Amino acid sequence: MAKAQILINRNKIESRKGYHFIKRSFDLALSVIGLVILSPLFMVIAYKIKEEDGGPVFYKQVRVGKNGHHFKMYKFRSMIVNADQLVEKLQSQNEVEGAMFKLKYDPRITRIGHFIRKHSLDELPQLVNVLKGDMSLVGPRPPLPSEVQQYTNYDMQRLYVVPGCTGLWQATKRNSVGFDEMVSLDLKYIQKASFRYDLLIICKTIMVIFKPNSSY
Repeated sequence: MAKAQILINRNKIESRKGYHFIKRSFDLALSVIGLVILSPLFMVIAYKIKEEDGGPVFYKQVRVGKNGHHFKMYKFRSMIVNADQLVEKLQSQNEVEGAMFKLKYDPRITRIGHFIRKHSLDELPQLVNVLKGDMSLVGPRPPLPSEVQQYTNYDMQRLYVVPGCTGLWQATKRNSVGFDEMVSLDLKYIQKASFRYDLLIICKTIMVIFKPNSSY
């Protein structure tokens, strides 16, 4: 039996002005606090990345946000410098079905990259994206433009809200499920989203940092 697909009332999502105001205020406050408190950790990670191969510390990549808005997402670089140029060569080894590329034993990942990806520390610079308003602390994973080109109308519902640094997929199943399951989890979050639910996902994410799930 085919699994029932979630259909979201976009107008209902947009009408939740109070929740969106609280969410944005919380994003601003926590991103500023996080950037200040975590600055020593930022410096340690930056040093380790630079020490390994002398390349750039940060990695910028164009992602797709709410309503198809393109923005540059920031991460700590966890792969070799020319990693993007090797995607096509590795495409045949993709381990995820659908509009997403994932490879568990990706040869492009650096030594320090394996550690920071396992503990989701490579995502920390996204706090800058949260401060700018391109992202929220909690929301769907921001996709690549090439992924969105493969989206169905059903998948496009992920773009009804601001993408997040973490979300229901990242804090629970992560890479143990495929693309369709990821979309289902994201749409479940969008429907159930509340300040309390956001706090629960943030707490789960903090736990993942210390006890990693299937991230790679």
